[in-house]
Amino acid sequence: MDKEFVKKHFVERFGCEGVAYASPGRINLIGEHTDYNGGFVFPGAVDKGMIMVIKPNGLDKVRAFAIDIDPKDEAPYVEFGLNEEDKPAEAWACYVFGVCREMQKRGVEVKGFDTAFAGDVPLGAGMSSSAALESVFAFALNEIYGEGKIDKFELARVGQSTEHNYTGCNCGIMDQFASVFGKAGCLMRLDCRSMEFEYFPFEPKGYRLVLVNTNVKHKLGDEYNQRRRSCEHVVEVLKPNYPGIETLRDVTWEMLEEAKALVPEVDYRRAKYVLGEKDRVLAVCDALEKGDYETVGAKMYETHWGMSKDYEVSCVELDFLAEVAKECGVTGCRVMGGGFGGCTINLVKDELYDNFVETAKAKFTAEFGHAPLVYDVVIGDGSRKLD
Repeated sequence: MDKEFVKKHFVERFGCEGVAYASPGRINLIGEHTDYNGGFVFPGAVDKGMIMVIKPNGLDKVRAFAIDIDPKDEAPYVEFGLNEEDKPAEAWACYVFGVCREMQKRGVEVKGFDTAFAGDVPLGAGMSSSAALESVFAFALNEIYGEGKIDKFELARVGQSTEHNYTGCNCGIMDQFASVFGKAGCLMRLDCRSMEFEYFPFEPKGYRLVLVNTNVKHKLGDEYNQRRRSCEHVVEVLKPNYPGIETLRDVTWEMLEEAKALVPEVDYRRAKYVLGEKDRVLAVCDALEKGDYETVGAKMYETHWGMSKDYEVSCVELDFLAEVAKECGVTGCRVMGGGFGGCTINLVKDELYDNFVETAKAKFTAEFGHAPLVYDVVIGDGSRKLD
């Protein structure tokens, strides 16, 4: 991320200087599609994200410039008011507008401002560029207009509520949490029910974390929300006999077997994946404390094929990369993020790194006609002011 690049565009657009803020994207070592089911996740912030420059403008509207937006796709410059009826048409601007509205709902008197922003989170790679965008605006508006009165957890909820209420995605809390709370050199285990979390130092000696980006993002309709509804349906069916359960976090394997005859087979398989993933996150935490990276890697592969076969959020390109990783002796590999494209995250021994990257690029290009992109993962800090 280049602060000076964004500042230059801000000055050119608005004729004055502003203040810079940053929020990162994230990786998630394990624990996918568990956050909205009350389970555990294990994310970390990365050294790629969003940088935003902002300055109050004394007007009753926001003037926003998305530096990275191609004018052929959407208008990169948008002006909008701060009332509910002022929601902009451009998809990217709905994130900024939604954060403004959610901060207002929490008692922050957001007023008009000028802003420009850009990011280096690869779009569609499963590293949550949207959460980085939401978090950087929530953090900045809290400082500028809220005197810092909104705590970090609530800033993460601002981003989540923006997705729910203004972009139509009924997401969990993990992405925004990781973006706000990230800490260099650490992953975080978050209990998405209690919101308790713990930092885990993550500097594995002899291994590297590597993302391999398929550069594929299959067009989604309502697939994410459909899977959430499947999970909620299993809970609804079980609730009459087990009134204490709230999410799949509370469902045991024995309860799930009872539900098998009462729900569509697809709902059963999706719930089965979530219960397995809940167990895998805790197993990985135990393994990390012992320095047992072989177990960590085995659980990553289990997650990948669970997401592919049971939760059905993988695709042929991601499955292909998982198979190549196994052939190359990679310790662990899985699809990262919501699925349907994006990256695999790989735990690779240092001595196997060069061969794996070379082989993955060559075989993927031969199979699909374009090369994947490779990113080494650097665990970075969360939302912050840069100036």
